[in-house]
Amino acid sequence: MGIMGIVWMIIVGFVVGLLARFFYPGAVGLGFWMTTALGIGGSLVGGVISTLIWKSPDGRFHPAGWIMSIIGALILLYLYLNFMK
Repeated sequence: MGIMGIVWMIIVGFVVGLLARFFYPGAVGLGFWMTTALGIGGSLVGGVISTLIWKSPDGRFHPAGWIMSIIGALILLYLYLNFMK
């Protein structure tokens, strides 16, 4: 993964984190880096969920798409706000 891959991961993670914060009811006070981490983590959680639901023919992990990434980020946000604070 080159520098552009890392930059795109940060940008996409931030957008997914922003969308998750938008869809989550109530005020969510997270900074830029926590929002980005939320989006990147949500993509990983969404990938695990989609792998469990739709088995890939080669048995390998595939990253989630936008919708599953947002769902994964919403799950992480719920866990963070209800159990970590």
